[in-house]
Amino acid sequence: MKKIVLLLSKILKLLLLSALIVAVVYTVSVYNYQRMEEGAKGIIYSDVNTIPAKRAALVLGCSKYLSGNRINYFYKYRIEAAVKLFKAGKVKAIVVSGDNGRKSYDEPTQMRDDLVKAGVPSKYIQLDYAGFRTLDSIVRAKAIFGLEDYIIVSQKFHLERAIYIAHAKGQKVLGFVAKDFSNTIWANRMRRRELLARIKAVLDVDILGVEPKFYGKKVLVHYKN
Repeated sequence: MKKIVLLLSKILKLLLLSALIVAVVYTVSVYNYQRMEEGAKGIIYSDVNTIPAKRAALVLGCSKYLSGNRINYFYKYRIEAAVKLFKAGKVKAIVVSGDNGRKSYDEPTQMRDDLVKAGVPSKYIQLDYAGFRTLDSIVRAKAIFGLEDYIIVSQKFHLERAIYIAHAKGQKVLGFVAKDFSNTIWANRMRRRELLARIKAVLDVDILGVEPKFYGKKVLVHYKN
């Protein structure tokens, strides 16, 4: 009987500890989410006519397709937003940053090709093949491509984290909102992931000092006259 009581006591303690850990993680994630929202207020734009002009835009990459070869609308709307900026004369060059960690997967080239199809001359598009994470893309934007005062293009929830990282790295940036889509399973899943992504961003930037996976030689960005 004593063994059973001891076992139940241990199980109860483990359950209480687990509940405490979950509560702490949730509280911290919500706090970070709100803190990054506040930090991005006033510098995120959704209207191409009101956003101040900058020399370049950084488009944060993702896969063009989801499972089953379905179009990824996060990708589609980021490309459309970048095209709007360029055609409105708000930027004179575009850097596309994404994952090209293996030969069969190449986000930057796909992004470049779709921008060209939409009317952006290829000579004004530079490719960052080592944008494996948002942190990598932001740090490399300055270190490799010389961008310091520029526009980041992505969905609003992603922009807030990207702007937080950029500010932590001493960069001056604005955000341009790519169209979002809500009330879908995929969109809700992305927002849940964002809670943990923001905790990781704080750990990487403020505590661990994580660096990009690769640096490399500087790349000259060609700007439209």
